[in-house]
Amino acid sequence: MEETKENLIERPPVVVIMGHVDHGKSSILEAIKDLKITIKESGGITQHIGAYEIEHQGKKITFIDTPGHEAFSAMRSRGAKVADIAILVVAAEEGIKPQTKEAISYIKQAGIPMIVAINKVDKPSANPEMIKTQLAEKEILVESMGGEVPSINVSAKDGKGIEDLVELILLVAEMENIKGDLSKPAEGVVIEAYLDSRRGFTATLLLTDGVLKKEDCLATHSAFGKIRSLENWRREPVGKALPSAPVVVLGLETAPQVGERFKVLPNIAAAQDYTARKSKKEEKREMFFAEEGKQVLNLILKADVSGSVEAVEEIIKKLPQEKVILRILKKEIGEINENDVHLAKSAKAKILGFRVKTNPIAAVLAKKEGIRIVNFEIIYELVQSLRQLMEKVLKAEIVRKDMGKMKTLLVFRTEKRRQIVGGKITEGEVKKGFLVEVFRDEEKIGEGRVINLQKNKKNIEVATKGEEAGILYEGSAKVEEKDIIVFYIKEKTKAEL
Repeated sequence: MEETKENLIERPPVVVIMGHVDHGKSSILEAIKDLKITIKESGGITQHIGAYEIEHQGKKITFIDTPGHEAFSAMRSRGAKVADIAILVVAAEEGIKPQTKEAISYIKQAGIPMIVAINKVDKPSANPEMIKTQLAEKEILVESMGGEVPSINVSAKDGKGIEDLVELILLVAEMENIKGDLSKPAEGVVIEAYLDSRRGFTATLLLTDGVLKKEDCLATHSAFGKIRSLENWRREPVGKALPSAPVVVLGLETAPQVGERFKVLPNIAAAQDYTARKSKKEEKREMFFAEEGKQVLNLILKADVSGSVEAVEEIIKKLPQEKVILRILKKEIGEINENDVHLAKSAKAKILGFRVKTNPIAAVLAKKEGIRIVNFEIIYELVQSLRQLMEKVLKAEIVRKDMGKMKTLLVFRTEKRRQIVGGKITEGEVKKGFLVEVFRDEEKIGEGRVINLQKNKKNIEVATKGEEAGILYEGSAKVEEKDIIVFYIKEKTKAEL
């Protein structure tokens, strides 16, 4: 059906807050909640929702609550792409940082309007004008400097400017004329997904068009199901949801991936077929083979929520893979189970668990089969351990290290493959056990090893440059006076990625 004015309705703006870590993104979200949401209303909010609504002057705003850690850049990128308006948060006393630049890039790519929130203006060292100048250098010209980007000074700590920020969002939304089409089959984006131990696979969806109802059949590239429960962001049961509404749904056969688009289909068979077709395309796109000379480290990834799976997967992709290719055989949410261990055994894979537990049966089986399970709570710990696993896959390189030289002055005794020779150390040092190369007239004639080292007929540990010493040499060549003996060692070096 074609869009008509009758089908289109004004929908609430969807807002994402972005910026550098510790610049106050979460604090601003909390300040808005404190201002607009009562304790009773917020009581049911959990960390797995990923979005919430507020109402101001009779108009609603939906906020996407994206993690602030730099490891979750993939989620923040997705957040910008599903939002109508982005708030760029910059700390007034610190200025533009790496993640600020990253956020600006995401917002520009998404092509959505931006509001600059200069936070922490309550601090003595705050300098909002400096921030505006720095932004201008990044081609972000705020209104007070003659540009078109609105900016506002706020303090999440004491609430200054928070209500003005909310009003500014509504003003920008009005200018953007944000609409939703009620005539379309419901569609939108997956904001969050996880496995609830009591209720099954749970997903937070954000509608862009259509009306989503209980009993609807929906599908994404990776998941499908029939909605058996539809809840608003407060976890209250609702009969339907309109565009821009964040809703929690139950009834999916598995967890979808964060950022996937969903659509409602006529029946469960059509939904299943849609997922199957899309999954095959994804598999073909992701299939690859290891290049000759490269090692492969197979991985099974389990995490607490879909957002974490995506974040960890993004980190894995960024690790250097010139020598070791990381191949994720399986990625899903939920605890580590026996099936994961069986797959790890058959594929010689390592199991990575991010903020999940290993069930007791799987733990016993893994120990019996010698399968490595590594559990993590913090991203950087996962990265460190993954690097270590990759380095273990690489064979250590044997590197030669020259230690010293000696000019032969006398040959005291010769027996089969052994000789006692005296000489002067001209470079470096010599020790018992050093490897030897013998040169005559600059041509290598043989090699061997230092069996013993003496000075004045007494055993010594080391002889250094300028000293004269005798060595018991064992090797393939007979040493003569004036020969040059080069001493060296072979070391195993830690393989580097």
